[in-house]
Amino acid sequence: MKILAIDTAAEWCAACLWDAGSGRALGTEARDIGKGHAEALMGVIGVALDRAGASWRDVEAVAVSVGPGSFTGVRIGVATARGLALALKVPATGVGTLAALAFEAAPLARGRPVLAVLDARREEFYAALYGPDGEVHAAPAILDLKAVAALAGLTKPLIVGSGARQAAAAAGLDPDATALANRRTAGIDSFARLAARQGFGGERPRPLYLRGPDARPQEGFALPRSGA
Repeated sequence: MKILAIDTAAEWCAACLWDAGSGRALGTEARDIGKGHAEALMGVIGVALDRAGASWRDVEAVAVSVGPGSFTGVRIGVATARGLALALKVPATGVGTLAALAFEAAPLARGRPVLAVLDARREEFYAALYGPDGEVHAAPAILDLKAVAALAGLTKPLIVGSGARQAAAAAGLDPDATALANRRTAGIDSFARLAARQGFGGERPRPLYLRGPDARPQEGFALPRSGA
């Protein structure tokens, strides 16, 4: 099966065509763009397909990062994945950003649990705890630093992601308890590999926001009705 994987949950806009049979990426494109995923994504996918020497007809499934991450980025990625799956008449699945990070770090954990922690700003963190085989020990949630530190101190995991160093320090753990500490998302091939492991028999991808959008109407603000 050839899986088109896309990720727009953080600053990166990335896509790859993954061959599940051979276990390798046939073509990849990843750009650190910050914002503007809606304008860039289809071009990024096109480059990945070109590098794979493939066309849309070769895509047999779609995998997408469902977050947590940027509210707008997650929404763009999920909507695109669902649209492509419908147009191409192929299945689609969602892969959590925290799960993909933990999956990528599992070989470094040497049998320990993996705590994936992303800085969610406002002194909060997206966090989830996974066992050595990827089983969910603590589901994705938005936590303050004290709660993340308690989880880390209790399980002594390998801590990964952009909030890893803060979590380790707050839990009184050594710096070698962290890995991938500058990462806000996993490598695009990790999303594809985890999607291949999960399978494509479940429901369509749905965003995993954990927190509402930052942009909200001003409280008490309303436009006057016509003729009022």
